[in-house]
Amino acid sequence: MRCPYCGVVNQSRVLDTGPDQRGGIRRRRECEVCGKRFSTLERAIIQTPLLIKGNGDREEFDREKLLRGIRIATAKRPISATEIDKMVDHIEQNLQQMGRAEVSSRVVGDMVIEGLKALDLIAYLRYAIVYLGLDNLESVQREIDHMLAGGQPSKKGAGSNKAS
Repeated sequence: MRCPYCGVVNQSRVLDTGPDQRGGIRRRRECEVCGKRFSTLERAIIQTPLLIKGNGDREEFDREKLLRGIRIATAKRPISATEIDKMVDHIEQNLQQMGRAEVSSRVVGDMVIEGLKALDLIAYLRYAIVYLGLDNLESVQREIDHMLAGGQPSKKGAGSNKAS
């Protein structure tokens, strides 16, 4: 374990150990060199499937990339970091439980869309503009009208028209 303050390796002692909200183990540590305290989180590494992108490329599931995208959509909205973490945990667990080596990236996008729609409609709309390809005001308006009517989110590309 490297001290985040002085950088020394393997010279910290554990002061406290307990469960973390997300199923990991949280440890409170103290560096024996500089005396500063810090926390670490241990989580089991469970294999997630490779994501097949729209162009056919494959890439590893990246939890941090998913978190960044959701944080952008939820910026300046009344959504706690805990709610976002729970949503990402749920998506990651669903991917792991599929038991498949590869899965379309659309599966992840659809899970994000559903999660954001349940969490905050403005954040959902922000994400949907990019994910669903709502590339003009008319397609955005149609999605808003659809949401106000209580409908389900549109499928990618549906309702998207290029402005002439």
